[in-house]
Amino acid sequence: MPSTYTSLLYHLVFATKNREPTIASAWRARLHDYLGGTVRGLGALPQGVGDVADHVHLLVALKPTHCLSDFVRELKKASSLWVADTTGGPAFHWQEGYAAFTVSASARASVRDYIARQEAHHRVKTFREELVAFLNKTEIEFDERYFD
Repeated sequence: MPSTYTSLLYHLVFATKNREPTIASAWRARLHDYLGGTVRGLGALPQGVGDVADHVHLLVALKPTHCLSDFVRELKKASSLWVADTTGGPAFHWQEGYAAFTVSASARASVRDYIARQEAHHRVKTFREELVAFLNKTEIEFDERYFD
């Protein structure tokens, strides 16, 4: 085959430092735009962004040349600086670490919808409950000590 064809969709989740509710509704939409622009700037395609006050979800299509950990590090670094510069508030930081789940192309629409409906989901389920459910569903081993 003379070309390379890939579908590398990732559902990314990362939290604010100490899971403090520091993502304000006043600038949330601008954060979504910034994250999407940063994803594009890093050579990937944003497919969806959603959040609540203490964490963010993204659906991104990466290229085979991307290193996932480098991509997330740069995305978090750039967006932390943007929030601090834009809001004029205290320094903003993301918590160390992230979760990344592969997504099949056939599930793209349902994951995009899930990400768009974060506020509704978190009226009935905490971030911890949501993350544990994802980890269990995908059979990823984890240590609950890192959740508190």
